[in-house]
Amino acid sequence: MRNRAASGPASAHDGVTAPRARKAGRASPATRYRLDEQVGFILRRVSQRHVAIFARHMEKDITPTRWATLAKLYEEGPTTQNRLGRLTAMDAATIKGVVDRLTKRHLIETRADPDDGRRRVVALTEAGQSLVERSLAHAAAISRKTLEPLSEREQTSLLELLRKLA
Repeated sequence: MRNRAASGPASAHDGVTAPRARKAGRASPATRYRLDEQVGFILRRVSQRHVAIFARHMEKDITPTRWATLAKLYEEGPTTQNRLGRLTAMDAATIKGVVDRLTKRHLIETRADPDDGRRRVVALTEAGQSLVERSLAHAAAISRKTLEPLSEREQTSLLELLRKLA
């Protein structure tokens, strides 16, 4: 982050409106910037809404990242921790923490990869498999509730556009 005192007055380049521009009535890109209209802010608000819906409908202690891990293992079967992180869009440190927490809850287990002892293979336990199967209908309902304000056509379009951006 730049130190404003060291770099001089704020400019349109750093996303802050310079007081001079406001007083003089000149419209700069910064004076037209509205947080409520920015894609990142809107996506964060949608994500917050989705997480709140998720928390109300999913089993206690199952967070969205834990659910992503369990659901992906259910879809894929046993896989390496590294690959699981890539499949769930989590960095190495995050997936390790999630795997550790789910292992402590006896929902997944890890073992050495028979092809490469340096790697760990992650798999659902019987309890994990059962939890996923009990939760699939809840997970689908969470998605429906998140998209509920949209028509079916809008839902399809939104999902297509989000996949394109992802």
